[in-house]
Parts: sequence; C-alpha cells; structure tokens
Amino acid sequence: MSGLNSVDFKGKPFHFIGIGGIGMSALAYILAKREIPITGSDLRSSAITERLKVVGAHIFSSQEGRNLDYFFSAQSQNLVSTDDQDCLPQVICSTAIHPDNSEYQAALARGCPIFHRSDVLAGLVAEYESIAVAGTHGKTTTSSLLGYVLLEAGIDPTVVVGGEVAAWEGNARVGEGRYLVAEADESDGSLVKLKPAIGIVTNIELDHPDHYQSLSAVVDIFQTFAEQTETLIGCIDCETVRETLQPDISYSLDCNQGADYTVTDITYHGQGAKATVWEQGKALGELNLKLLGCHNLSNALAVIAAARKIGIEFEVIASAIAQFTGAKRRFEIYGEENGILFVDDYAHHPSELLATLAGAKLRVESQQAQRLVAIFQPHRYSRTAAFLQEFATAFKSADLVVLTDVYSAGESPTDINGEQLAQLMTQYHSDVIYHQDLSSLSNRLRDILRPGDIALFLGAGNLNQIIPETMTCVTEKKAA
Repeated sequence: MSGLNSVDFKGKPFHFIGIGGIGMSALAYILAKREIPITGSDLRSSAITERLKVVGAHIFSSQEGRNLDYFFSAQSQNLVSTDDQDCLPQVICSTAIHPDNSEYQAALARGCPIFHRSDVLAGLVAEYESIAVAGTHGKTTTSSLLGYVLLEAGIDPTVVVGGEVAAWEGNARVGEGRYLVAEADESDGSLVKLKPAIGIVTNIELDHPDHYQSLSAVVDIFQTFAEQTETLIGCIDCETVRETLQPDISYSLDCNQGADYTVTDITYHGQGAKATVWEQGKALGELNLKLLGCHNLSNALAVIAAARKIGIEFEVIASAIAQFTGAKRRFEIYGEENGILFVDDYAHHPSELLATLAGAKLRVESQQAQRLVAIFQPHRYSRTAAFLQEFATAFKSADLVVLTDVYSAGESPTDINGEQLAQLMTQYHSDVIYHQDLSSLSNRLRDILRPGDIALFLGAGNLNQIIPETMTCVTEKKAA
C-alpha cells in the first residue's frame, strides 16, 4: 500500500471499500464534510451508509471493479478535475478486505493509490492537536466520553470513534476547534502510525490472536505508540501498562497506587457510580457517572486526566460526565417488553465479559431486576480457541447463560465451536443452554425469559440483530 505522506486531503477523491464499517465510515464522514468527493461500496445498507449519503457520499451496493469508473464519469460531467491522474481515487481498505477483492484488484490494475484506513486516520491526527485513545478494552467509551466532555466545554472538537453516539448522531463529528479525539485501534498493528499530542492507554491484553502471537508482541506496539506520543496518560491498575510503559500522567482506582488521578469514597449502584476525584493529592470534587461498573469509572478517570491536561475546569468535566449515557452497543438499552429489560453490549473478550456482567449484576443486587440472563455469541474461532478456559469462567455474575455458535468474522471454521465452550462452561456454571441456530434463537428465548429478567446480549458479531424479534416474541407470549 502507499505511504502515509502521499495521502491527499486537498480535494482528490477517495473510494472506501467497505465504507459501512464502523471505522471506515467515520473517516469517510469527516472527509465528506470537508467537501472532498467520496464514494464507497458496502454489501448492506444501514443507518450509517444513509448518513454518509446525506453528506454527499456516493455508495455502491456491490463490490465490483467498475465502481471505480464513477470518477471518470464525474470528470465528463465536470464534477471533478479534468486531469486523468486526479480522477484516480485514493482507495481506502481495512484489514478485513481480502487481496482478491474485485475492487481492490481493479484499483491495483488502474494504478490507484491504495491506503489502509489507519493511514487516513494518521493523516488527520497529524493535522490537529490530537488525543488518541488506545487500549485493549474501553477505547470506544473513553473516546466518546472525552469527545462529549470537550463538546460540552465549548471546545468544538472533531471526533472519530468506533461507536455511535447520540450527541453527534453517529460515529464522527467535524468541529471547528483545534482538537481531534480519535479511537486508536491496536488490532492489526496500525496503532504505530499515530503520533498524537496526547495518548491514552486504558489497558493492554492479548485480544487478537489472529494477528499477534503473544502478549509481548502487543506490548511492542503500545511501546512504539507511547514513544511517538507527546504526553502519555496510562492506567496503572493494569499491571502490563504499569510495568512496560512509563506514563507521563497516571490514573488508578486504587488511591494507594500513587497515581496522579485517583478516586475515594466510591459507590457503585444499579444506575452507575459516585466517587470523590483527586488530582495529585488534592480533592477536585464529586463525580457522578451514569455508566455501570468499575471499568467505566476507570474510563471516566482517564477522561478527567486528559481534559485537565488541556485546561478544562473539573466542574465542567464533572457536569458533562454526569449527563453522558454511553455509546451504542455499550450496555445499550433497547427497551422493556413483558417486564424484561433488553440490553446489547459489544463485550467479546473474557475481561470485557467479566466487567460488563459485574456491572449488570448491580441492577439485580439493587433489586431493579430479579435475574441476569447472558446471551453470548463467541466472536472468531481464533479468539475462542485462545481463551477457551477464560470464556468458560467469565460468566459467574450471570444467573443463566445462553450460548450460540461462533461468529466467524471471516475466519475459516476450526474444530472449536460454541457447543464445546458450552460443555466446558457447565463445569463452572450451573445453568448453561446451548442453541446453535441464530435464526431460531428468538423463539427459544421466548420460552426462557421471564418478567424481571435482564436479557443481556453479548458479542461483536450479529447477535444483536435478533433483539427486536425477541422482544416481539415475548410480547406475543404475554398476549397469548
């Protein structure tokens, strides 16, 4: 692929292969708002692709080489430059695009400059006083919350995140201010391309065994990122961060760790958390958070550290945090039917599952629910195999676990499947149900779920697509 320095933001068109992806679409939106000609392809229409159309992107519903002819047609209509070279779009791919993709092959044949999506993000990061949020877990919540705090503080940031946020009605916004808040992904090693003014590392774990052979390989990526960051903010509750990075500014939920930012008087409850925040030994004031669990209190502390670094008063920060209700697919409440609360969460790594379920259990313990039912779709064969034992023991907070088969995410099937995980899980959990077929799971859940339940759908695949149907099923059961 082409080098970073040749990414052109001065008006030369872009074509995104797989433009509807959460990371790709955010970048396409930013560029379209700059009135740069944007096209893209995606096999499925969505609210995200419709939003891109509104800001001027032209989207194809199939991935074919002839899609690249669009700019030559546009040239004939005087919509783009009349220089043939300028008609060649800059083609943007993600790691998910296979080299034999027909559009990718056509781009190679035409001589189009081809970039990874991380090259575009790195180019944008270089244009702003950027804050890049990295870490194995918590990136989307932390970057979304930080963007919201800057927005409420009147700083008018540009934001690029991996989740949709109600405050800016999507996964990106374009501001007039000098700050960019960006979610920085380590999954494919592209994190090393970013050189932000401020970097946040929430934690470091092995999460992508399809790309990394070991935790040390992941650490190498984060160390390079840290070296390229002007000011590094790190969570020293994570042993790996504490031992392998040297954050310029540290934060911790443990007031005995000696961190620059910490909390005391912590109260977790079914609607969020409350704590007193400290900055270098001085009490800043009380924080109220609408997000569940200690992991989200930690994310909020990261946001406070970054916002204070750029000079925002704590009162402004705390006020904004108290209003924030989260990003989509992060304990996103779909609604309640027949006394059952339906919730969707992106958690797909054992550590994320432990944290999300522990937060959800707070609602049961505060008597806002009677039972926590976890419905889980494992994501990727490689991840399921690498963490099989950890997955088996991650559901201790759930009263009942319903497992479906593995979502491949493009990987070829292996000898690991959801049924094997379910069988192993029964050694640690008394109530586990395996249901392989996603298409009939809604009907099965209709019989399983009962009033007073929290039905928590977990995973990074397509499990959440059955939530509306399941809600309809339990409504029909009540009517019957």
